[in-house]
Amino acid sequence: MSISIMLKALGEPTRFSIFQQLLIRKHCVRSLSKKLGITESAVSQHMKVLKEAGMVYGERFGYHIHYLPRQEALDELCTAFSEMKQMSLGLCSSPQTCQCEFRREEDQ
Repeated sequence: MSISIMLKALGEPTRFSIFQQLLIRKHCVRSLSKKLGITESAVSQHMKVLKEAGMVYGERFGYHIHYLPRQEALDELCTAFSEMKQMSLGLCSSPQTCQCEFRREEDQ
């Protein structure tokens, strides 16, 4: 799944809160609704976005679906952020200056 799609899904505060709750334990829509003080319908809509982004999956227990975070999604996010950190650390120690096309010839 695309990192940008996952980040967009988590960028909405309620979805981020839902995802954080799922990192603690499994939840059904009703449980999340009561915990976050929003309607079950709203939770369902947020879960749809998180599922489409590949962030969560559900396990059916009777009439209820218990949602969990997808470990693969967390691994992808961790890898992406680790790579960004390494790139940033390398940039901070690099003596190179900007290679902007608007710089004058004598400045290069």
